[in-house]
Amino acid sequence: MIRHVALFTWTEDATGEQKAEAAARLNTLPGIIPQIRSYAVGADAGLNPGNHEFAVVADFDSVEDYLAYRDHPVHQAILAEHIKPILASRAAVQYAV
Repeated sequence: MIRHVALFTWTEDATGEQKAEAAARLNTLPGIIPQIRSYAVGADAGLNPGNHEFAVVADFDSVEDYLAYRDHPVHQAILAEHIKPILASRAAVQYAV
């Protein structure tokens, strides 16, 4: 299994509405992309200073399934329309589970 973890920090001018819309759009992906085995998104709980503000954790049965998710046109559209406009920084990792 492959786990994908993406961490986002939003721009200072990102609104609460924009952040909520980004999360809502991302949450539609499990119903659209059948290769997603499990999917969770959420805002940082604020327990430690310096953390990123938002996380996506997704599991896939194979590298090919992850690539299908990564390159899926709906996923790419959500990134372009709802994530990148308010994105200050991003970190990501994919690893075998």
